[in-house]
Amino acid sequence: MPNRRTVLTMFGAAAGALMLPAVAASDVSLKDLAARKGMRFGCAVGGRGGAGAGVRFADTAYGQLLERECGMVVSENATKWPALQPQPGPHRFAAADEMVAWARERRMLVRGHNLLWQSRRWLPDWVNQYDFGPEPARVAERLMTEHIKAVCTHFGRDMFSYDVVNEAVDPKTGELIVNVLNQKMGALEQIDMAFVLARQFAPGAQLVYNDYMGPGPGSAKHRAGVLALLGALRARGTPIDALGLQSHVGNTLPAAATAAGSEWRKFLDEVSGMGYDLLITEFDVNDRQLPADLAARDAGVAAIARDYLDLTLSYPRCRDFLLWGMADNVSWLQHWEEARRADGLPQRSTPYDSELQAKPLRETIAYALKIMPPRLNAVQGQIYRPEANQLSR
Repeated sequence: MPNRRTVLTMFGAAAGALMLPAVAASDVSLKDLAARKGMRFGCAVGGRGGAGAGVRFADTAYGQLLERECGMVVSENATKWPALQPQPGPHRFAAADEMVAWARERRMLVRGHNLLWQSRRWLPDWVNQYDFGPEPARVAERLMTEHIKAVCTHFGRDMFSYDVVNEAVDPKTGELIVNVLNQKMGALEQIDMAFVLARQFAPGAQLVYNDYMGPGPGSAKHRAGVLALLGALRARGTPIDALGLQSHVGNTLPAAATAAGSEWRKFLDEVSGMGYDLLITEFDVNDRQLPADLAARDAGVAAIARDYLDLTLSYPRCRDFLLWGMADNVSWLQHWEEARRADGLPQRSTPYDSELQAKPLRETIAYALKIMPPRLNAVQGQIYRPEANQLSR
């Protein structure tokens, strides 16, 4: 394991990150820094608990942190189809309604995540096992319609934005993922229909395609597949407004950022050139390849984040920025097998540690928000008013 001096030499950008102008957590909130440039800022939240769930939004200290730093929230799991309708029949909105009520009481905006997750693994079991009968395309359309209508009409204007389709592209091949629904009606046709239904039942909402392609060379086919999908949807006139960049970054040393950054810029240029807006929807930094030393590791996390954010936030069409967890102890990376560190130490992937103390990543995010150019104001025919933290017609 390299010592701290070696690590900081490797991470030239990390050393720079340590010298960023300090922005204390108590000075200006991240949501206010973002709003000054016309951006919405927020975080994913979980439920009240359960085995392995950790601290969640209803817990006082963490909830207060979210309230101070965030102007919008998105549910990690409570608004996904398997959670809302684990069995055929009426949707179960209680957990999601609790999250929405908590957010609305604090004048936060709420995003919906997600209406359809393309992988078979993330569809309800009963849908995967459904008997589609002699008219499978018609039945698949009915199931999609019933679900999207139920969700969008239930939440109404409480959801200002939806991840309509999540992760439809196979990262290994760039091809569209096959599932039990699109087997019946065609892959592109099924995605198009999902957005058409979302526009019908949530006419004022921002409609987003969300995926986890990244800047690195290993994501080349993934990026190409997403570009092909977005191009095909644009050609069909599909009512899609934006691309969600999940932004689970990490495992890329700053020394490799130049080549990766060039490819990422080309990707974002092409997406923007099609007329799509951009969102950072699930930001965190995976530190599994960084050293155990806390100071060196936090510096590396901050450096990787700065490389990514400085480039991505340079696009004025990127109007929304959400983290996937504000503190380390609630991060999904603590429980995801592929994110486990070889030394068994917990991840330090978020702006605050498990005691809710700000880390260098928080300073990096604040600085990136301060130096980014102002956002474009037009959002789907609506005007964003940062001072009110809302959309107005």
